[in-house]
Amino acid sequence: MPKGEFRTNWPMLGSWTILDEGEATGQHVVYTQRGVIEHYLDHGSFPDGAVLIKELLESKTDEYTTGTAAYATEVTGWFVMVKDEHDRFDGNGLWGSGWGWAYFDVADRETTTTEDYNIECKTCHVPARETDWVYTEAYPVLNTN
Repeated sequence: MPKGEFRTNWPMLGSWTILDEGEATGQHVVYTQRGVIEHYLDHGSFPDGAVLIKELLESKTDEYTTGTAAYATEVTGWFVMVKDEHDRFDGNGLWGSGWGWAYFDVADRETTTTEDYNIECKTCHVPARETDWVYTEAYPVLNTN
């Protein structure tokens, strides 16, 4: 898991707000390396070796003069995807469908808790199958429309 430099040195693709009964309970902020956005815009796909980091943060909702607002607070973990166009790690439970998949908890940045991407990761990404398993509609920098 990369150290915090991805926050300051990698472009942000976009963010998600997680709601529970209408209240924000989490924020997901997604980053990638420099050059990945340009490649995607030129080719319509992620380049081999591209890394996507989705940082998971708790969220708090408060009232402000501008209205009700939710903001990110503490980091809880990171989902990481690594593009693998050549299926280099056939038979490894973290690699398949053109990506490496892993979750790292904030308590241990060095060891993934993911054991089988098919069960723990891919099932949530089935609706995004047509866009290379990535919910690109949430990333304005990838959508030039």
